[in-house]
Amino acid sequence: MSIKDLKTQFLEYLEIEKNRSAKTVENYNHYLARFVNFSKISRPEEISEELIRKYRLYLNRLNDARGKSLKKVTQNYHIIALRAFLKYLAKRDIKTVSAEKIELGRQEERQMAFLEPNELERFLKAPSGVSVADLRDRAMLETLFSTGLRVSELCSLSRDDIDTKRGEFSVRGKGSKIRVVFLSDQARVALVTYLDKRVDADEALFIRIPQNESFEKYEKLRLTPRSVQRIIKKYAIVAGIMGKKVSPHSLRHSFATDLLRNGADIRSVQAMLGHASVTTTQIYTHVTDKQLREIHQKFHDKK
Repeated sequence: MSIKDLKTQFLEYLEIEKNRSAKTVENYNHYLARFVNFSKISRPEEISEELIRKYRLYLNRLNDARGKSLKKVTQNYHIIALRAFLKYLAKRDIKTVSAEKIELGRQEERQMAFLEPNELERFLKAPSGVSVADLRDRAMLETLFSTGLRVSELCSLSRDDIDTKRGEFSVRGKGSKIRVVFLSDQARVALVTYLDKRVDADEALFIRIPQNESFEKYEKLRLTPRSVQRIIKKYAIVAGIMGKKVSPHSLRHSFATDLLRNGADIRSVQAMLGHASVTTTQIYTHVTDKQLREIHQKFHDKK
């Protein structure tokens, strides 16, 4: 069977049997198509360790549309897709290179933008008005910080999903995995205040507010991730947070950092963030290193 036919079957396997999202399948298709186009091979038996070595060299020297080289993490995404494809071939007893022989390249440490407590306080209070839009923005910021939701998860929420009395609700995250998230008292109050002010019938939890609050002309009002990003950038400026890129993910980082700084164990933080592996969650632990150093200096070897 040709490599292109096997690639198609692998993508179908990801979609149907592994229940991967459409975006994940699209990304894997992009990464594997790049490998197939580079290698010029037609059959899986032609994949060799030497071919993969040359491919990695090619990726390292490749420039994107803006003339910039691919980041190490992006190069690794290509290799992760290739390894997954090779594992699929092995599962079907198709002879090719073993995925275990391919190691991921060492990548630069991820830079995490998170807000310090004083910045966070100013930021959450930045939407100070009483219009529907102001109340929506306050509720949105409080919800993001209280739950650690991804922006896509936030935008997919509907009014019926939220239980403000119990202060918790379920969310469907990556890989369609469901987890429970929790609302702080501030987030619950902000959501109730915002929803009480709404006069539209749209099912979405967070919506765009038309001028003059005239909802009749619009069918779909649900906010997009891009809109949420713009709103957050606006309030970062209002709060006077300078020299720091503030995004929806910054609030997710701030959520995790706040939990760890206050003594939460990493497995609990992993569950609340919806990470499949605790390794992903461990990127946050270096944030608390300063705290650990201070504790060490304060309590260690005191005579």
